[in-house]
Amino acid sequence: MTNKVNNIFWIIIILICSRMAFAQPESSRKKIAGIIERAKGRIGVAIEGLQSNDTLTFNDNEHYPMQSVFKFPVALTVLREIDKGKFSLDQKIHLKKKDLRPNTWSPLRKKYPNGNVDITLRELLTYTVSESDNNGCDILLRLVGGTSKVNQFVHNLGISEMQITETEEEMHKDWSVQYKNWTTPYAMAQLLCKFTSDSILSATSQNFLWNVMASTVTGSGRIKGHLPAGTIVAHKTGTSDTNDKGITAATNDVGVVTLPNGRHFAIVVLVSDSPEDDNARNEIIANIAKAAWDGFSTH
Repeated sequence: MTNKVNNIFWIIIILICSRMAFAQPESSRKKIAGIIERAKGRIGVAIEGLQSNDTLTFNDNEHYPMQSVFKFPVALTVLREIDKGKFSLDQKIHLKKKDLRPNTWSPLRKKYPNGNVDITLRELLTYTVSESDNNGCDILLRLVGGTSKVNQFVHNLGISEMQITETEEEMHKDWSVQYKNWTTPYAMAQLLCKFTSDSILSATSQNFLWNVMASTVTGSGRIKGHLPAGTIVAHKTGTSDTNDKGITAATNDVGVVTLPNGRHFAIVVLVSDSPEDDNARNEIIANIAKAAWDGFSTH
């Protein structure tokens, strides 16, 4: 690489790093920048140490479709209402057959194909977050008062760079609708940090959601892909379909990683509008998470 090309490369790296208060080694920052530079599509990243507040972002000035990542703020909103006494985890929710729409990802429908069953709100939240159930998400949205309630909840926390206006059913109607539920990487990292560090939920609700997210069964090859076996990652994935041009709108994973020393870091990796295949998109996320892990593990 010539000096001229090398200089241009590092100018680009400086421009896409909107926050440079990150105490990780320079090698980690360069490694993440290199992963992003080689990847195809739009890649947004935010990483923040929960105890140190060291923060690094890449491409944070763009809006990325959340897809099922938005189930995380939906769950926060429901749990906040539980803490206020409006609902309880053990209350029964009646599922009608019409609530369990076909042609969408729904382990709930597989378990209760005919509906007409009462399940606890605890079970409904678990299916929605841990197994990313689309029908469960829309049932929760109806229960809590719609997407506007969730959007208001997030904005009331002081997080403005996130928008939630569409249900799962609405997103399935038209390709473009998924882009209306968007976030910047740092906004999602803020929400993760507030979930784990602030008193936005009671200890009971916080522990419940943490355990559900730590049991997430989707996206094992993303944030967790190259981390040491047994690493605790409380996370939420989001994945879109691939259109007829071979473009996948969203391959996302956001969560909180527990380090061996008991400290934590929040990580958000949003891969948008990518022509790469499933394995390549997952590898982008896994490699970025491993670079962050290596950096935090050395200081």
